[in-house]
Amino acid sequence: MFVVCGEALWDLYGSEGEAGLSFDARIGGSPFNVAIGLARLEQGCALLTGLSRDRLGEKLAGALETESVSTAYLVRKDKPTTLSLVTVAPDGQPSYAFYGLGAADRSLEPSDLPELGPEVWGLHAGSFSLAVEPVGSTLLALHRRHAGHRLLTLDPNVRLNAEPDIELWRSRVAAFAAVSDLVKVSDEDLTLLYPGEDPATSAARWLDSGAGLIVVTRGGEGAEAYGTFGELSVPGRAVKVVDTVGAGDSFMAALIAGLAERGAKSREKLLALDRLEVEGLLGFAAEAASITCGRRGADPPKRAEIGAGAGRDA
Repeated sequence: MFVVCGEALWDLYGSEGEAGLSFDARIGGSPFNVAIGLARLEQGCALLTGLSRDRLGEKLAGALETESVSTAYLVRKDKPTTLSLVTVAPDGQPSYAFYGLGAADRSLEPSDLPELGPEVWGLHAGSFSLAVEPVGSTLLALHRRHAGHRLLTLDPNVRLNAEPDIELWRSRVAAFAAVSDLVKVSDEDLTLLYPGEDPATSAARWLDSGAGLIVVTRGGEGAEAYGTFGELSVPGRAVKVVDTVGAGDSFMAALIAGLAERGAKSREKLLALDRLEVEGLLGFAAEAASITCGRRGADPPKRAEIGAGAGRDA
């Protein structure tokens, strides 16, 4: 089982009419989406988050159960559910405004952390749960505890409207990267974190600090990877974009699922991947992301929708 750690919320898509604003509410949150993406790719997974006991929290828990994501590591809280107001630009790029001060998913404390069973082979963390407190420090402590014992993955998914302090983001992402085996980061995140710096320089810094494999995504232009094999890139997939909400999360889920399909469930196996295997892994993830871009909202693909064997050894 792979355990995804971080926020669970509702995305509100607003539309303006004669009577005012109306909203289309959809389940979301980057880690929440990654967990669902993993389940749809036929990987056993769970979500570790603080989850409200309010009606919105109950709906989130129900959605996880429907998608076959384990709820064993949910920590129920008498606090509200985070809301995210989503605005989508004509090119499909979303922007977010978060309403979550004091919300359940931000309230995870060290005392809430469960003991992980022997079936858990990996942990993922990402998005604003890295930076807001107390959940940020709690998840960092969890990852440090399991570094070297379970496969650890990271997607910074920087959200300055949830935590505006970029220096805090830099220090927190660096701390997580130092104990992570796989770091997936978008070029947009790198521009925020290190303006004007070449991605290869950022990747080299994280590799030197302890990370095992760095994957940089460039939207429709594809992705590149840096690791023991050197560096490589794969092209993006042509798709009629509806919006890009959840595309990065689908990419992340597919990376993890692709590793599982190859039996690379440890740092040792991850570092042993050669160039062709990493190219296949990135191609598999790019296809998953492109399918999500052709849909409204965070709607990751099922395994059967992706080219047969794309994530497996040839």
